[in-house]
Amino acid sequence: MLKKLPFFGLVTPRSPMNGLVEHYEKIVEGVSMIREALECYISGSGVCREFKELTAEVDAIEEHADKIKRNIRNHLPRRLFMPVDKTLFLNYTRSQDNILDYAQEALHWLGMRRVGMPEERQKPLVDLVEEVTYVVDLVGPALKKTIGLVHGEHIDRLGCKEHYRKIRRERQKIMKMQRALVAEIYNSDMDFKDIYQLIHFVGCLNDTVKNCEACADTLRAMIAR
Repeated sequence: MLKKLPFFGLVTPRSPMNGLVEHYEKIVEGVSMIREALECYISGSGVCREFKELTAEVDAIEEHADKIKRNIRNHLPRRLFMPVDKTLFLNYTRSQDNILDYAQEALHWLGMRRVGMPEERQKPLVDLVEEVTYVVDLVGPALKKTIGLVHGEHIDRLGCKEHYRKIRRERQKIMKMQRALVAEIYNSDMDFKDIYQLIHFVGCLNDTVKNCEACADTLRAMIAR
């Protein structure tokens, strides 16, 4: 009779955990395009054709990611054969999916109309996007390390926890960047429409990273003894 091990989970070919990796690969593919889209937006005289094409591509990737998510949820094994708690699994799936949802929303806010973006605002925005992309990249190793642990492929719990801590540390760093940038934008002499639009763009990026942290917290709960 198959049994759940204390913290390795159930070693079974029916485990749905590997589907999360496929879903994550689409998430990181979509988020990685934000910087290119932002640089195109900044350098163009209007909302350039390339920006619109990149946004449409992110939309297509997000739609593909949603199909993978639905397939994972629709083919979950019985609770007995789940390698981790089913509620935690579903919570993780939702948080991981939200990463790209908010990144997509950020691009749509930016593309609603042309923002008169002063030169001094451009680099801080690009820097923020770079940091956001970096945190999203950190989720992949954390996920794969966790899967290895719950499948009994290794016993490196401390290594898993360090991945989670790194995501949380970067999240704190981005929160400080976001608050400083929002304060600068809000106190600028830009048109109010531009201020409103950029603040929402930055807010969506912050929510992107917030969901990365939620992923780390859920993975940590999955390996709790």
